Amino acid sequence: MKPPRGLTAEEAAAWAQVASTVKPLVPRKPVSVDAATAVTAAAPAASPPAGRPASRRPTPVPPPAPPAPSGRLDATWDRKLARGTLSPDYTLDLHGHTLDSAHGRLIDGVAQARAMGARVVLLITGKPRPVEAADRGVRRGAIRAKVLDWLAASSHAPAIASIRGAHIRHGGEGALYLVLKKGR
Repeated sequence: MKPPRGLTAEEAAAWAQVASTVKPLVPRKPVSVDAATAVTAAAPAASPPAGRPASRRPTPVPPPAPPAPSGRLDATWDRKLARGTLSPDYTLDLHGHTLDSAHGRLIDGVAQARAMGARVVLLITGKPRPVEAADRGVRRGAIRAKVLDWLAASSHAPAIASIRGAHIRHGGEGALYLVLKKGR
């Protein structure tokens, strides 16, 4: 298999124009076309091995590695959560609360879990129900329908690495795992 040939100056300019119209999923430092071509131009030409003619194509420069995605877990965490082999460090049960008391208990419970240094919080909310937006305050499944919004709007949002559905042994559809970031 041949290595990629790299971009010509025209192709690099066209790519930069296309890339400038796209919003990245994960923000990272912008790379200008001049900097990318300067790297390829500044790279010293490698001498070909003995017996091989020199290639006319420029040596391609590998793109910079993207930063580690935030809010995602590695494969080990995913396997442990999917198999249910991970035991929660803290359990927070919102089942049976009203919306107001559930919101307060959620915020206070996550604060307590963070203070204890917990990494995995089992959040019991009850099973989700197909609920219309106008009925979320009175029908069953209201807490489950609101919990993600409450967490996103709370001061704990930056400390949450991921939210996943719980394994059947920890409550299945009626529970969630909150994976908290390491305390620093």
